[in-house]
Amino acid sequence: MNDLRRIRSEIGGTQVIFHDGIFKDIISIENIFDAWREFIKGKQNKGDTQDFALDLEDNIFVLHHDLSDGTYTHGSYQQFRISDPKPRVISKASVRDRLLHHAIYRNLYPGFDKTFVYDSFSCRTGKGVHKAFARLVKVARKVSCGYVRPCWALKCDMRKFFDSIDHQILMNQLAERIDDNCLLGLLTNIIQSFSASEGRGIPLGNLTSQLFANIYMDPLDKFIKHRLKVKYYIRYADDLVLLDSDPSVLMGDFVEIAQFCRERLKLQVHPNKVFLRKLTWGIDFVGYVALPRHNRPRKKTVRRMLRHLTYQVKHNPIRGRLSLPSYLGYLQHVNGYKIAGQLRAVMDHVIHSSGVQK
Repeated sequence: MNDLRRIRSEIGGTQVIFHDGIFKDIISIENIFDAWREFIKGKQNKGDTQDFALDLEDNIFVLHHDLSDGTYTHGSYQQFRISDPKPRVISKASVRDRLLHHAIYRNLYPGFDKTFVYDSFSCRTGKGVHKAFARLVKVARKVSCGYVRPCWALKCDMRKFFDSIDHQILMNQLAERIDDNCLLGLLTNIIQSFSASEGRGIPLGNLTSQLFANIYMDPLDKFIKHRLKVKYYIRYADDLVLLDSDPSVLMGDFVEIAQFCRERLKLQVHPNKVFLRKLTWGIDFVGYVALPRHNRPRKKTVRRMLRHLTYQVKHNPIRGRLSLPSYLGYLQHVNGYKIAGQLRAVMDHVIHSSGVQK
């Protein structure tokens, strides 16, 4: 981090958010215990959490000591695959390391969040998937002047986003805003604890990764909003949507966005996931489809829900009944009452035909 002064000079004196001393606040016994109370929610029955809690005070004091004297090293990860529905590899750190992630996050997130653009919706308090889609609907209505004029959307995302995040670029971004070398060293330790390829990648599963991803994409957000002057832009993680009444304007912006990602962030826009859509055709974003005057869920999502519910009710009726409310909750954010009726009918039919007791 000896290049800190040079980095700030090159970027024109970016405002420091966190000054010297923030490291001591993060590793304080009080902050780690507060982080534990947040971390433990919903995990009381997990075996590794219970093991850590058996000697909680000793474990926290040892963690504090290792951080204080500079001997802390982030541990390895346990990896497993999930489908949500796209296959993903989740990397799970130890309880000790995840507790530290919480201690860091609760101190850094509020400061960084204030610097993010309004229309960044991923992993932010008061934002999220449903707010992102609601924003898209609102913006589409504005661009189309109440659905009487054309509205076009350019949608794209990054190829292997989390695996492609460059460690050095991320660390330089952190150094622009953090004037505490001890904290920068700790964050470097965490970042370099994982790699998908040499010097690249952050793990899906770390709480800090959510913050790092937004920090990494923040220069792109500001390039689009302030340099390209794009009025209507929404981002959720690495999914980007730009809206305009003129599709040629969007394609011109896209060329510059792809170049910025390639040259400044070492990210590649996924060549098979660039879509230029008219509102009347439907704009697919964060699991829903926006149309003039109504919105609907993705067709493939509906098919998957029907298939899963049928299987669950047949083979595990209790699990099926527990799944139904979550499916209905998903449909509440669009015009999904007909599909909700289909889901209820499927469950009733399967239960009746199989003789399962409700």
